Amino acid sequence: MAQAGRRWQRSLFPWLLQFGFTQCKSDPCVFTMTRTISGVDHRLVLGCYVDDLFTLYSHEGVGSLCDQFVGAFTKRWNVEDEGPVSDLLNVDITTHADCVELKQEKYIAHLVTTYLPDGVPLAFHKTRVPASETLPKLVEHALLTKPDRAVDRKLLADYQSL
Repeated sequence: MAQAGRRWQRSLFPWLLQFGFTQCKSDPCVFTMTRTISGVDHRLVLGCYVDDLFTLYSHEGVGSLCDQFVGAFTKRWNVEDEGPVSDLLNVDITTHADCVELKQEKYIAHLVTTYLPDGVPLAFHKTRVPASETLPKLVEHALLTKPDRAVDRKLLADYQSL
């Protein structure tokens, strides 16, 4: 069933647009919606990766945009809400009161094991490179070696830009 995810998306995407989502131009698997409910702007960002959906929302509870979406979605399809996400595409996700924490410790450990089987070279320990130079290179490497990592970063960036 290699095409199952694509068939799912062919059914899902038109339904999302009809429900009122706007499809992201830079990533067609990301959808956003803002709706004012009782004078308060509610935001919902939805990402679809093959047959998995990931939602970010500004408000929850009865009557919220998230609640309305989940109600309509589960009425249309027989799906199960698995609750708060803890990982997506091998990125560990922890939600705190004021931020969302993304970690790739397992992936980084895999990179070190694969590319540095004898450990970190001594020369690296002696060279201190500012984080402002190192971090973009690590992110670039992660994106180039595993392009599917872009989905979670894109979702978070879209949500934070709302």
